[in-house]
Amino acid sequence: MKTVRSITTRTLLAIAGSFLSLICLAQEKSADIKVDVNTDKGNNWYAQPWVWIVGGAVFVLLLVALLRGTGRERTEA
Repeated sequence: MKTVRSITTRTLLAIAGSFLSLICLAQEKSADIKVDVNTDKGNNWYAQPWVWIVGGAVFVLLLVALLRGTGRERTEA
């Protein structure tokens, strides 16, 4: 009885494996990929020189404000 069961199990597994392989091969088709490489879209705000100038000015103002401190000298009594 074990031999018949073993043969039946192996046969069913072989058939199931064949069907799974057939399904996987049926899914394969040529890739339909369209790539549009258009680098001239505009709207590059970070490429404008005035943005860098304004950003640098803001950075310098913040740096001066932070390094200047409160302006009061400490006196110890």
